[in-house]
Amino acid sequence: MDLLNTNTRFLHDNIVQYADRLSATLPKKLCVFYFLNSGSEANDLALRLARQYTENQDIIVLDHAYHGHLTSLIDISPYKFRKLEGQKEWVHVAPLPDTYRGLYRQDHPDPAQAYADTVKDLIDEVHQKGRKIAALFVESLPSVAGQIIFPNGYLPKIAKYVRDAGGVFVADEIQTGFGRVGSHFWAFQLHGEDFCPDIVTMGKPIGNGHPLSCVVTTEEIAGAFTANRVEYFNTFGGNPVSCAIGLAVLDVIEKEDLRGNAVRVGSHLKKLLKQLQCKHPIIGDVRGVGFFLGLELVKDRVTLTPATEEAALLIKRMKEKHILLSTDGPWESVVKFKPPMCFSIEDAERLVEQIDLILTEFEEAAQQEEKKK
Repeated sequence: MDLLNTNTRFLHDNIVQYADRLSATLPKKLCVFYFLNSGSEANDLALRLARQYTENQDIIVLDHAYHGHLTSLIDISPYKFRKLEGQKEWVHVAPLPDTYRGLYRQDHPDPAQAYADTVKDLIDEVHQKGRKIAALFVESLPSVAGQIIFPNGYLPKIAKYVRDAGGVFVADEIQTGFGRVGSHFWAFQLHGEDFCPDIVTMGKPIGNGHPLSCVVTTEEIAGAFTANRVEYFNTFGGNPVSCAIGLAVLDVIEKEDLRGNAVRVGSHLKKLLKQLQCKHPIIGDVRGVGFFLGLELVKDRVTLTPATEEAALLIKRMKEKHILLSTDGPWESVVKFKPPMCFSIEDAERLVEQIDLILTEFEEAAQQEEKKK
């Protein structure tokens, strides 16, 4: 910061070096980078790119999705707009591919195709109304919706459907990118090395707390965006300091093998949580990959009644033990685990030990109440 900080009208090597380093983690087709300051700003730009390229307006999103806090993004975030002004006519909501409590569950022979067909049917409905699709926005792993893991192959199927309809596929990696899943750098890569979105948005971990975000897309989409001579400019996005910070984050991810840590510790944590599930009936489901895990609490494993109050109490009790967690999902009944990438085996074991103690206390208190009756 002492050396130099300018806006991107002044050339500096850092922005080129940073784009080059990021490009090495992505499919070759994704080669044009826009740097910004926040995930919301990134998704807003992705919306502009998609509409300029396709010359269409309508957007498809998944139920319970959250894509940012700008007005444009609240409009495409069911998690937000259902509590505010409601759904716009140009926004279309597809069912969340939740194989635990959704339309098609783990016992379905092909949940990926079944959920993909709901998107195809939605596109047909949009066309019947005389409207056209600009983009399908999808969080590569929905978080606010409850730490959802898509059935394998779902993303490529829906990407094909939206492209066939003249739209583009936008992968929102703002919460899931930069190695959180462990096995891959980006969560969309869980669906195959050949799968490539048309636009990818990045934020949150990209700067490790520094305001930095990115949109990456293809030459064709970027070309259409600039064809109208309305240049893209961002006063702070892509400045030398932000790019230096972004490069430093990539260095640490590589040198400290944080992806490998997410695989090793995340797998151990998931195994420990599965063991808790066998011990405590309130744990209905344990799901996730790497450092993106969810623990869904239910009052009954058959009816799947959400244990919302119990989840809130668990979070409160954990906070008293100086362990910070939070809940997500439509009923705030999913305890989410997205720890720092340096999270250790010892951290995981302490975490699960404390959850075990608290859930045991819940069960003992419930037994005492039953005896009083």
